[in-house]
Amino acid sequence: MSPNAASEQQDKPSLLFIARSGLAGGVAGCVAKTVVAPLDRVKILFQASNPEYKKYAGSWSGAFRAVSEIYRQGGLRGVLQGHSATLLRVFPYAAIKFMAYDHVHHLLMPTRAQETNIRRFMAGAISGTLSVFCTYPLEVIRVRMAFHTRSQGSAAPRISFLEAAKQIYHEGTTPLASSSPSNTPAAVSKTTGKNILDLYPVFKFYRGFTVTMIGMIPYAGVSFLSWGYLRAYFIPPSNKATPVADLAIGAVSGAIAQTASYPFEVTRRRMQVGGITRPDRWLRWGETVQAIWQTSGWRGFYVGLSIGYLKIVPMTAVSYAVWQSGKHFLNS
Repeated sequence: MSPNAASEQQDKPSLLFIARSGLAGGVAGCVAKTVVAPLDRVKILFQASNPEYKKYAGSWSGAFRAVSEIYRQGGLRGVLQGHSATLLRVFPYAAIKFMAYDHVHHLLMPTRAQETNIRRFMAGAISGTLSVFCTYPLEVIRVRMAFHTRSQGSAAPRISFLEAAKQIYHEGTTPLASSSPSNTPAAVSKTTGKNILDLYPVFKFYRGFTVTMIGMIPYAGVSFLSWGYLRAYFIPPSNKATPVADLAIGAVSGAIAQTASYPFEVTRRRMQVGGITRPDRWLRWGETVQAIWQTSGWRGFYVGLSIGYLKIVPMTAVSYAVWQSGKHFLNS
């Protein structure tokens, strides 16, 4: 057996390999998210147009001033508001994503010679959408916790995980009989989303789900495509990537993926906080896009992009590097 063939045989994923990849991926996700937690909260406030912090949007300096203001009001706990929910979501999300990627990567590309950009993109998109489907309610709760500020009628600067979950579950609930004064088709159309939320409150935890799934395809697909392509291009098969190389390749991959998917992310954030702005009904992603366009034009879909780079680049770099180091440490 040739060295290359032996290497390919060793790379075939066993159940233990998949489990180790998932554990390493979960830890990597938590470490990466912790590194950028303050910027993550500010980006959510900018994307969702929180009125209290809208004046800071549009520049890197504004992002740091927003972090300073949050710290002044709530200290370290204020800066990390929603981070507990983030970690609760990120560990299974990252574990599923990296675990699925290793498995799907082998199914689509069992040998290095079979690796193509299309297959790399498909492997990333599949793993990303699968992880989102499994963990999305936790993401909505996390976003709601990060979006909460004093200006929303509460004396408390923070909201707990359970409080946010209860708020989402109960918001906008009204008797169905009074939801529409008319039985005309127009009236029924206007209240359809509301009736669905009243009948199935669990759907409130899936606000923005469709646009998230659509946006995850370019984000995860481009991220893993860039990661796989750059590693194949710069690192010969006979060499192993160093942590520094993984950090650099991860950073570039994150920047490219963020640019490709950012408009979807802005739309998703608006829909996720829709229970605050329009608690009585389900906001469709088409009307959310229209509202953003009418308010700010094409620039509205890139609000907070600079802070997005500031956050995504180190987060993706750390995530990929810790994932690879974790698998090596676990002898996977």
